[in-house]
Amino acid sequence: MKALANYIAADWVESNGACQEVKNPATGEVLASVPLSDAALVDQAARAARAAFREWRQVPAGERIQFLFKLKAVLEESFEELARTITCECGKTLEESRGELRRAIENVEVACGIPILMQGAVSEDIARGIDELMIRQPVGVCAIIAPFNFPAMIPFWFLPYAIACGNTVVVKPSERVPLTMQRVFQLLDALGLPPGVVNLVHGGREAVDAILAHPDIRAVSFVGSSAVARHVYATAAAHGKRVQCQGGAKNPLIVLPDADPEMTLKIAADSAFGCAGQRCLAASLAITVGEAGASFTEAIAEEAARRVVGNGLEPGVQMGPVITPESRTRIRGLIQKGLDEGARLLVDGRQAPGPGNFLKPTVLADLPPEGEIARTEVFGPVLGLIHVHEVEEAIELINRGAYGNMACLFTSSGASARKLRYEAEVGNLGVNVGVAAPMAYFPFSGWKESFFGDLHAQGHHAVEFYTQTKVVVERWPRDWARKF
Repeated sequence: MKALANYIAADWVESNGACQEVKNPATGEVLASVPLSDAALVDQAARAARAAFREWRQVPAGERIQFLFKLKAVLEESFEELARTITCECGKTLEESRGELRRAIENVEVACGIPILMQGAVSEDIARGIDELMIRQPVGVCAIIAPFNFPAMIPFWFLPYAIACGNTVVVKPSERVPLTMQRVFQLLDALGLPPGVVNLVHGGREAVDAILAHPDIRAVSFVGSSAVARHVYATAAAHGKRVQCQGGAKNPLIVLPDADPEMTLKIAADSAFGCAGQRCLAASLAITVGEAGASFTEAIAEEAARRVVGNGLEPGVQMGPVITPESRTRIRGLIQKGLDEGARLLVDGRQAPGPGNFLKPTVLADLPPEGEIARTEVFGPVLGLIHVHEVEEAIELINRGAYGNMACLFTSSGASARKLRYEAEVGNLGVNVGVAAPMAYFPFSGWKESFFGDLHAQGHHAVEFYTQTKVVVERWPRDWARKF
């Protein structure tokens, strides 16, 4: 078992505090010991980042992105190693880990366009002889607080954009899955970035609270549950920081009678049970409309029952474990809550063999729309079914929900698709796709309780978040020029 270290000012720094075991959720094997760093170590990292900021912001953008080109190259070279690391500590299948890592690299590629993306604007002669210009300048020290479910991709929603814009960063990965970022920072260390530009601090709640209150940290990016997102947003904003917080979700799929049955079934199952349901874009409700109810219900139950569950490193496995025994217990409790509320159990996945934190896919039919499980983010491989008669009822159900991360529609009707696009109160919307994950050049656009802030991750939103605008109004009278 290896003890992990923090990375501060281009140096590996050990913590003197408590540590926590990192376990493979599929086997129970202890993989490492992660330090639960205290406020003093956060302060050390923030001070190192602040010290590096003055010179790093003066490096031309075209030179800053050369480090990102190198980073893309080393990520590609270490692709399989990193994917296996994700699977070992997070539990998802190797194919899912490869997909996650590909999305991480995609964000590096987009951030390489910073010389264009962070350009300003100029207007000549706003009045006679007076010009006005708007320029973008970096914010300063930026913190990234990442969740367990995507240990590679989500930090890369933020990190490449932040440093490309001239900021310095402090990354705090989830203490449940610290190994992926540990390896990424070993790769970053080999690139020769100036000391203090990128820093890694392991830890739990104490480290998070220290980040939120630290006076040198000017911006905070967070992904996690809505309850924690609300706390992070309120606390960091109260300390004068700009904040973006991605929260939880309750993502519905609407299935219309004119949807392609085979395509819809495969995509819906992958959306609901992929990554063991532990993603903020996982489908957790399927709302069938009219005649779609009977056929889809029978088909999704059969598909869930034959899903192959096991260690994500083994060939043929379609779904891995959930992250911890506590998560498994919580999910089982929510399934029982649904049954207590009157739902009908079509597929019971509560019991699964093996030493790991395994569940099997679960399907609950006739879910009460106002019940707790229809409103609560399960974050596990559980799909609830609700039947309505018209698409308008389905959209009304979506809009009544507290969350607004994603909704997807399966149909062959352009009119129905446009209706959902126009009326659904969600930030990411899919038509005949089950996971409406935006490409890196678009923002990850959650609404309502799924997002706290104004500017989202990725693309132009990331550039706007990691820069602050300065407006300059200039007059240079000709008479002044003659005097010198």
